Amino acid sequence: TAFVEQRLKMALWRRKHTKRPVDKGLLHHSDAGSQYTSIRYTDTLEIEGLVPSIGSVGDAYDNAAAETVMGLFKNEAVAKGSPFRSGALKTESDVVEVVFDWVFWYNNDRLHSSLDHQTPEEFERAYYDEMTGSLPDAAAHNTAA
Repeated sequence: TAFVEQRLKMALWRRKHTKRPVDKGLLHHSDAGSQYTSIRYTDTLEIEGLVPSIGSVGDAYDNAAAETVMGLFKNEAVAKGSPFRSGALKTESDVVEVVFDWVFWYNNDRLHSSLDHQTPEEFERAYYDEMTGSLPDAAAHNTAA
């Protein structure tokens, strides 16, 4: 629980400090893992104004968004031959590095068909440009995860 809670807080902090805060009421999709259903984590979501969306155990259609992302992660980051792996995952540090690298890539550089084959960064920049006329240069704030 502490690990995923810390990562959530880091992501929210980063958004706030790149002048792209998360709106209250944002849906937080996850599977039914114990870390996401813990009282401490759900309290953190509530404090941050996020709304949990948790799927039923064993029902991939109940929370298709989270299940899709987890499937992509397993195929793109964990599978043998993945460009995110340099060998066997033997230590917790190996796993953490793969997770951070993949999540950063997925959230910033991966082309998404639902975004008209743009990266999330490109899509969000275009959105803010349209809404406000500009977006602060987030590249200066990006750090490798």
